Amino acid sequence: MAAATDYLFRRNRRLARQRWGPVINHDLLETLRAFSKEFCLSISSGDLLLLDERWYVTHVGLIRLARRNRCHGILAEPEQEFCDPKEGRWAFRATVYKSRTCRGFVGYGDADPSNVSSLVRGAEMRVAETRAVNRALRKAYGIGICSVEEMGTIPNPVEKFPPQSANGNWHGTGPKVRDRLCQIIRQHKLDPELVKAYAVDFCGAKTLREASREQVENFVLQLADRAAKDRSALLYQLDSYSQPKQEGVA
Repeated sequence: MAAATDYLFRRNRRLARQRWGPVINHDLLETLRAFSKEFCLSISSGDLLLLDERWYVTHVGLIRLARRNRCHGILAEPEQEFCDPKEGRWAFRATVYKSRTCRGFVGYGDADPSNVSSLVRGAEMRVAETRAVNRALRKAYGIGICSVEEMGTIPNPVEKFPPQSANGNWHGTGPKVRDRLCQIIRQHKLDPELVKAYAVDFCGAKTLREASREQVENFVLQLADRAAKDRSALLYQLDSYSQPKQEGVA
């Protein structure tokens, strides 16, 4: 087991340096080491994200953790007195049962148009449920860092984008995640092909079509964050994806 977690940390450390470059410091690596060894969280699997120089666990990572620990069940229910569907306001209560005899770990989550990302505007009910489940899972398994889905809107100087429909997806109709990605590329004058290569690597897929919606949403979220706060470092990161092509031409 120790050998496996040591290998996982080394792989996480390598991927962290590849994706976030000079932002990765000693303190971040020590935190990464702890979560690699104690919870087996994997960057390549989308379990962890780095935003604003802080680690965040993802819904995928928490569900994978629960599965590894043979979680007995998760119950999520709307708190009707705090819900207003017409206003897009939702609140959920989630209970995680780690075993048959477990009395349950409870977490609450809420969402409305004022505290969700533009990526999921219009899907507040789903966001509220996810936040509640994430909070309950973090309590159950002792995860001390916030989940990225629990965050509200991230204050940065990126453009405001139109709301996204509840059933929109990467290839669907209406406002899309792809639209936001294209606007970020135009706004910050990024190379589309290098961004695409970075996205494929970030999502751990062979092509973007094989990546899950949540993986792509997480990629776009962190791309906007990095472009707004340290464009130079992002350009350096993107340039690394052009090296294989240059070598091939030589």
